[in-house]
Amino acid sequence: METFELPRPLVNTILSQAQQSPDNEICGLIGGRDGRAEHCYPVDNAALDQARRFQMDPREQIETMRQMRDNDEALIAIYHSHPRAPALPSETDLAEASYPEAVYLIISLNIVGVLEMAAFRIKDNQANEIALQLA
Repeated sequence: METFELPRPLVNTILSQAQQSPDNEICGLIGGRDGRAEHCYPVDNAALDQARRFQMDPREQIETMRQMRDNDEALIAIYHSHPRAPALPSETDLAEASYPEAVYLIISLNIVGVLEMAAFRIKDNQANEIALQLA
């Protein structure tokens, strides 16, 4: 099974962001080099129903991708949260995944007091879970 290593400071940033918005999905990008996750880039959720889906603000996403290129980083992962659902890709997540080279991280706040995070590769509407290793 493929393994995705995520540094603890990035995990803490993402989980904190999710906890600060427990009723709405949060989202963002993770950039890095040589397949290693190095920086977290939160992006505003522009979806109309933020409690049930995410849609990255297009301008912020473009600016973030430019910033990553300027820092000689590649897109390593895309993350978002599920306030009331498990850390599994939804049908919408599968249908809208458009970066097959990226790892998709999903954070679940579904159980009070417990945060769950899972990693997937998504291609052609199919999700394959990968092992998530905290570094």
